[in-house]
Amino acid sequence: MTNVTVLNETGSNSEGTKEVLLNLGPQHPSTHGVLRLVLELDGEIVERTSPHIGYLHRGTEKLAEDFTYTQIIPLTDRLDYVCPPSTNLAYVLAVEKLLDIQAPERGQYIRVMMAELSRISGHLLIVGALPMDLGAMTTLLYCMREREMVMDIMEMISGARMHTSFCRIGGVREDLPEGAVERILEFCDILSDRLSDYEQLVAKNRIFLKRTRDIGVVAAEDAIDIGLSGPNLRASGVNWDIRRDSPYEIYDRLDFNVVVRENGDCYDRWICRVDEIRESIQMVRQCLAQMTEGPFLIDIPTIAFPVDKDLLGCSMETHIHHFELSAYGFKVPKGEVYVPIEAPKGEIGFYIISDGSEKPFRMKIRAPSFVNLQALETGTKNMKYLADVIAMLGSLDPVIAEVDK
Repeated sequence: MTNVTVLNETGSNSEGTKEVLLNLGPQHPSTHGVLRLVLELDGEIVERTSPHIGYLHRGTEKLAEDFTYTQIIPLTDRLDYVCPPSTNLAYVLAVEKLLDIQAPERGQYIRVMMAELSRISGHLLIVGALPMDLGAMTTLLYCMREREMVMDIMEMISGARMHTSFCRIGGVREDLPEGAVERILEFCDILSDRLSDYEQLVAKNRIFLKRTRDIGVVAAEDAIDIGLSGPNLRASGVNWDIRRDSPYEIYDRLDFNVVVRENGDCYDRWICRVDEIRESIQMVRQCLAQMTEGPFLIDIPTIAFPVDKDLLGCSMETHIHHFELSAYGFKVPKGEVYVPIEAPKGEIGFYIISDGSEKPFRMKIRAPSFVNLQALETGTKNMKYLADVIAMLGSLDPVIAEVDK
């Protein structure tokens, strides 16, 4: 829904108008969710863009105070619901740091592989959605075709297409099922070939270039001041990636390039994600090649659920242990910790304060979409055309559920 109000200096409607206030959203499809943008217009020139958030607020941080540490994992699925494994990973790493434990090597490889698959899934969505916002429908259909393959792989591994809840504190819920490795490698081969189709269709299209180049420019200094992260930061020329510069899990064993552009415009933010898909494909292949057999979940009965499910039917002790972990959780030592990772949207971090009980005393989420949305006001100031605001918003790739959290 788009509402237009024309006001003069006294605030009443009359001739000799001075300012146009335009409400874009929160039901407008181009806002990528329930986001409301209040635009101050002088004709077609956008003098100011003010994002209004809160329409999807669910109080995730407050809810976490009444959930056990294991029960919080499904809540993290609902933040960036396009890429749940990445958010799962950031949360469980924070809890593991409080517990001073580390997942087994195989569990780490599975986590990283799923995080990179989720990065591919998230980037495919916006690689297709940004051209669609500008009037080119075909690219989105192609990207959704490939993204369906990622969703099928997620369903094969975790049983769910979107809200996987696959990570566990101390590892992952289950080992990879039979046939998963071959399925993932097949997907990597197919996507590698089809990425060139996207570039042929869009990357050199003169209409797309006209609509994205030198539009919504965010300089490197402004990007740092705002707190941008992920592809939005690297597209502005800032060479920073947590996976390389502050590695976690097994990222220090993987060979990959950090994709950096220079102009900081809508086109660079788009092409950055296309190139990152290629890097993620290579990382997934390396994970599968390096992964060895072994446990996928830590063997600490007070923290991890029993791996051998058959014991639940014949061992009373195992049954009691499973019930107590499910119903009451486990105690986490007192302390506070902040752990960030490189999620598809940028740096997502969990700050957790533990009081020694089974539930966190306080949890704060550093959501990248919330921070990245600030670039709208910087990048759209005195923008010549209203339609360019849509290009700018799409290139930032926000997920409103993560913004409101």
